[in-house]
Amino acid sequence: MPRKFDHLSDVEVLLNVVEHGSLTAAAVVLATTPSVLSRAVARLEARLGTQLLRRTTRSMGLTEAGRQYVGEARAAFALLDEAEHAIRGSAGQLTGRVRLSAPTSYGHQRLPALLAIFARQYPLVQLELNITNRNVDLAAEGFDLAIRSGPLPDSSMVAHRLEDARVVLSASPAYVAQAGPLATFEDLQRQRCIAFLRPSTGRVSPWHLQVDGREIDWIPPSALAVSDDVMGVVSLAEQGLGITMCPQFMIERSVESGRLVEVLPQLPCRNRPFSVVFAPHRNLSPAARALIDTLVTATRT
Repeated sequence: MPRKFDHLSDVEVLLNVVEHGSLTAAAVVLATTPSVLSRAVARLEARLGTQLLRRTTRSMGLTEAGRQYVGEARAAFALLDEAEHAIRGSAGQLTGRVRLSAPTSYGHQRLPALLAIFARQYPLVQLELNITNRNVDLAAEGFDLAIRSGPLPDSSMVAHRLEDARVVLSASPAYVAQAGPLATFEDLQRQRCIAFLRPSTGRVSPWHLQVDGREIDWIPPSALAVSDDVMGVVSLAEQGLGITMCPQFMIERSVESGRLVEVLPQLPCRNRPFSVVFAPHRNLSPAARALIDTLVTATRT
């Protein structure tokens, strides 16, 4: 009987090349040469009858067929990995590996305590946390789960709501002392504001406020704007550079230490939802499902 999957070593080569970004970088990790890896990828492309990698003299990227194949191949290798962990694992104890991506605000301020609960309950599960404000491609980049903030326009993802985080306006005591009246929306419009630029558009993220009983999306006239890492707005506000808007959990320590105070409670902000998502076609491992259960339970108690 001929071997049906004798090309799996070539598939592993492709996954390594994609993960490390180039043939040269993957060759260093695999202790071989770029030409050997190039031939492996070429064999795989010939077997599939389609181009997987788009190569130029300066860059390399996946074709659409390559992106789909890499996503499915990663899922298949993950299942094999889970099967091995299940066999090797201690009786009755959950094992495996879960890759999770989260935005910087949640990754630094909320997830550590939640993951500590999970780690105590499932000490044999390996966790890999990626913290970024970029929405990763779960399938193509090999992530099991991701935390997303705000509304979820991508209906192709399965989502479990974790929480609706309270959002507040805050500033340093020094800024408040010299800011003048801070009681109305008109007062806010005269202040220095620290805004955040949306990674997807590069535009200022609107402040969602309730003014005179109606909800408005207000673009603050930003004296300062932060991109990429939303925690930067907190650091700048602590230095007295203006007022900022963010989820309350981001400033709890700053408020406790006296570096920040909440301002303008007369202008309630719209809560910000946070959800854990995964691809619907992904066959989630028991470890990934257990992490979802832990996150949902812990954030609702």
